[in-house]
Amino acid sequence: MTPHAEPDPQAGAAVKAADRAHVFHSWSAQGLIDPLAVAGAEGSYFWDYEGKRYLDFTSGLVYTNIGYQHPRVVEAIQEQAGRLTTFAPAFALDVRSEAARLIAERTPGDLDKIFFTNGGAEAVENAVRMARLHTGRAKVLSAYRSYHGATSTAINLTGDPRRWASDTASAGVVHFWAPFPYRSPFYSSTEAEECARALRHLEDTIAFEGPATVAAIVLETIPGTAGIMTPPPGYLAGVREICDRYGIVFVLDEVMAGFGRTGRWFAAEHHDVVPDLLTFAKGVNSGYVPLGGVAISAEIAATFDRRPYPGGLTYSGHPLACAAAVATIRVMEEEKVVEHAAHIGETVLGPGLRALAERHPSVGEVRGLGAFWALDLVRDRETREPLVPYNASGDAAAPMAAFGAACKKNGLWPFVNMNRTHAVPACNITEAEAKEGLAALDAALSVADEYTV
Repeated sequence: MTPHAEPDPQAGAAVKAADRAHVFHSWSAQGLIDPLAVAGAEGSYFWDYEGKRYLDFTSGLVYTNIGYQHPRVVEAIQEQAGRLTTFAPAFALDVRSEAARLIAERTPGDLDKIFFTNGGAEAVENAVRMARLHTGRAKVLSAYRSYHGATSTAINLTGDPRRWASDTASAGVVHFWAPFPYRSPFYSSTEAEECARALRHLEDTIAFEGPATVAAIVLETIPGTAGIMTPPPGYLAGVREICDRYGIVFVLDEVMAGFGRTGRWFAAEHHDVVPDLLTFAKGVNSGYVPLGGVAISAEIAATFDRRPYPGGLTYSGHPLACAAAVATIRVMEEEKVVEHAAHIGETVLGPGLRALAERHPSVGEVRGLGAFWALDLVRDRETREPLVPYNASGDAAAPMAAFGAACKKNGLWPFVNMNRTHAVPACNITEAEAKEGLAALDAALSVADEYTV
């Protein structure tokens, strides 16, 4: 695939100048960034105004699950725009109802009512609000290694350092350690030990906080930005049992892991667990138009049969976003994108990444499934010392910066976070494209190897 237009550096410079003059970027020191000016994208690739093409191993921000510019979804958005561009959320619309139906058909258990939001953070906000109102309790528990969004409650639920600047210590959030066998906070030597000790730690936390004060436990089914740590067998079922015992609402955040990313429609299916509330966004329509939501169990939905739900959004279930969702889900079904993600993970990405680990001393662990993988990069395999310190910046982050630069030089756009690189391409990436990405990673990891001991 090649760019559709001739290189135009002058146009790229104008785009960059306007960006630097007027756009305020998220999570950034504005004077220290140099955003790439993007001219176009299609499938698993995007390109700049110089004509340089990149294989996107980030799929946007892990949301272009069917790649960029899928013609059927673009056509559906265009058709909906010509028919009914927008309408208030209090009305019944065919496209909104159909999007809700298609999502509810794929969520586990009885999560059959859909509350639409504009994205994942708002979905988490509303899930917590529902849980608090349903239980009459205030506290919410979440894991340290997590990311749930940047709005008020969501950022307080988040466990990574992005929370620190906004943490009010008054949001009713209590953090706990979830299982992570490679860097076990419980000094476990097996997955079974890690599972048992993590569940005991969670139950102890609840006991000391007061079970009758806890409204919800919020977990990413598989933590995404924090490192793609698939929970050990039995853990999520154990959390489900604890929640049932204490009357706590179990919320699974599937914003990143949902809609085919793990080789199932939802990652909860891998663990045969049904939460009370499930949040989604990103892959629901491949990010083509902002959309998220909460899938709600029958019991919690019944709480608001005669009691108004005190929450809403001007653009809840926006017709263009819902049209994109309907088209995306149908494309995923008809083109077997979910099955393909499972296949590419089992036959190409998983084996290929493990082969890289055998060749490169900088790779401490490979973990993941489907189109959802992480390489934990280390200075020393024996001690598992991370390649860069936790939350490193500036000179301390130089090894990962060098690795990222090497990826880009080889035409791969990497997902880099702390001491990890994630392989999270479009779920419909071809085998040839996946192998191209693995070859670029192979070359870049040689740079990371230079920092090992």
